[in-house]
Amino acid sequence: MKKIYGLLSLLAILILSSSCNDEWKDEQYEQYISFKAPVGSEGVTPIYVRYKSDVSTPYQLPIIISGSVNNSINRTVNIAVDSDTLKQLNFERFQSRVDHYYKELESKHFSFPQSVEIKSGENTSLLEINFSMKDVDLVDKWVLPLTLVDDPSYNYISHPRKYYKKALLRVIPFNDYSGRYSGTGLKVYLDGSENETPIVKETIPSYVVDEKTIFFYAGNIDEERIDRGKYKIYAEFSDQGGIKFSSENSDIEFKVNKDPSYVIMEEMDKVRPYLKHRYLTIHNIDYEYTDYTMIPNVKIKYKVQGSLIIERKLNTQIPDEDQAIEWD
Repeated sequence: MKKIYGLLSLLAILILSSSCNDEWKDEQYEQYISFKAPVGSEGVTPIYVRYKSDVSTPYQLPIIISGSVNNSINRTVNIAVDSDTLKQLNFERFQSRVDHYYKELESKHFSFPQSVEIKSGENTSLLEINFSMKDVDLVDKWVLPLTLVDDPSYNYISHPRKYYKKALLRVIPFNDYSGRYSGTGLKVYLDGSENETPIVKETIPSYVVDEKTIFFYAGNIDEERIDRGKYKIYAEFSDQGGIKFSSENSDIEFKVNKDPSYVIMEEMDKVRPYLKHRYLTIHNIDYEYTDYTMIPNVKIKYKVQGSLIIERKLNTQIPDEDQAIEWD
């Protein structure tokens, strides 16, 4: 009797094992189509593109097929601009602060094919988006909202989760001088109060104007100010190490007291030998400006003195520049 029970138990195990093994030949997870565009803390996906005034800059956005088995058919995936999702995101995040809303990138600044092919046996493809960011004012935050298009006639189903089906690309153009500078070496004083404790900002963001020019906000003006666009200070870098500061708004009474300059130093990382550290330091910053909008009919004059420094980390093993830079 014991032998009979043993044989039956062994037979049951063999049948169960065979059944389990066969299950893995079938799809264990629906083969949904999705973008590879992980959302950051601000509700969008930041992407960095090299600014070029005369030609467009390509960006490769991955499209992937989920599942436990390989894709077995040719698929044509359709993509479209999705303005409605961006409008919803703006309202949910910013409510009445319309000045903080993401703006939809105008069609003249990008182009992409309306469909992408994913071949049988492949689980990924790339959507090439070409950006032309000339004359885009980066006082505003620009987003290209994309969605996968569904239709019963298509041979695919997009992922049911919202942020897999959508790609909200926060487009950030960069040049050799743009990014977030450390502001600890820059002092902002009220005019006549130079001996008192200055205003110091931890970081000072800068934004691309063209290949050689960036802008930042004067003194203690930051991104929270509704009228921040009135206080743009342009910095034009020369190949000889000089910088020209200027402003287009005469109302801020901008005045430069010294000619600023910059130096660039590079060194390889001591722990990660493939990583290059590039430091850009701006010296001799000394200018004045007037805040004329903070208090109606009152002008507040400031003096700004000191230096700025920015570090850019470059992975020398990665050929694609936007991927090689370790963005903060």
